[in-house]
Amino acid sequence: MATKTIEHKLSFQKPHTEFYTTLKKRVDNYFTSNHISDKANAEMIIKTIVLFALAIGTYAAIVFLPIPLWASVVSCIFLGMVMAGIGFCVQHDANHGGYSNNKNVNYLLGLSLNMLGGNAFIWKVKHNINHHTYTNIEGYDDDIAKHPVFRFSPVQEHKWFHKFQYLYWIPMYSLSSIIWVLYNDYEKYFKGKVVNTIMPKMDTTEKIVFWVSKIVSISISLFIPAHFVGWSHAIIGFLIVHASLGYTLSLIFQLAHSIEEMEFPEPNDKNMIEEEWAIHQVRTTANFATHNKFLNWYVGGLNFQIEHHLFPRVCHVHYTKISKIVEQTCKEFNLPYVNHPTFFGSYASHVKHLYNLGKAPDNQAA
Repeated sequence: MATKTIEHKLSFQKPHTEFYTTLKKRVDNYFTSNHISDKANAEMIIKTIVLFALAIGTYAAIVFLPIPLWASVVSCIFLGMVMAGIGFCVQHDANHGGYSNNKNVNYLLGLSLNMLGGNAFIWKVKHNINHHTYTNIEGYDDDIAKHPVFRFSPVQEHKWFHKFQYLYWIPMYSLSSIIWVLYNDYEKYFKGKVVNTIMPKMDTTEKIVFWVSKIVSISISLFIPAHFVGWSHAIIGFLIVHASLGYTLSLIFQLAHSIEEMEFPEPNDKNMIEEEWAIHQVRTTANFATHNKFLNWYVGGLNFQIEHHLFPRVCHVHYTKISKIVEQTCKEFNLPYVNHPTFFGSYASHVKHLYNLGKAPDNQAA
């Protein structure tokens, strides 16, 4: 099936139903009855300090200390994973407005994304608006807009090479961060849109932030290391760091939406989704390895993706608690609550999803 071109604003046909109003009331009651804020707590602040300290310390060791080559390679891989952790935990919550009730705190911590090489302004459009509103909808959700390299949705046109996507996804995911920071942000900046969504106009301040942070980021990640270790080592280190960062980011985000059990709804003739927003989120989102203590700490609650999509402004350190409320409410309303018990189970489901969508549809020759 050919990819649809959506020209008009997409909307949801149904307003919030009893499911979401009931669920929201229960989650709100959890916070009020326990007298706790839904924003960052001491655990989150400590995690933030640890991640930033690990990033700065590892970077300093790579650039300024005379460590062996093998240790430099391992450190670059580790640095990429730490940077991904900052992306999962700190910038993600901050740019959702879930870190603090203070907008300035959220804004400043959200700029940590800019130091990783991205841009917070553009990310808020493509992630907070496109992805969180139109999850798994072709033409809107930037997370599945990787066609023609990948076919994540059955709506997307099949290409002959998609039959190999279950094999080439690992190297391609490893390139995603480099492509993001060196190309994608600039494309969105100059085109002024994300997929088919027109971005709000950047004011002068945001334009200055865009360019200054891009210069600072590339200086930290490439120019400064080149001065101390030479250009060849700096470039190789840059590629290793971003390969580690890109693979980690892409894998964790795709495990929540691009697996066998997920739905990929299409708009009707009136360009509307025939479901309410909250139920749409439940049908297009999955959890994984929610009892894995390391992942619960490291991926910023993104393994509790259902809770995150329903309550994106709640700090992720609370997801383990409210997940029980969400799961029970989904059961009461006869809605799916996909939760792979293990990381590798979800991993396998993602690979099977790529394999299945790599096969030519019945009405199309291979």
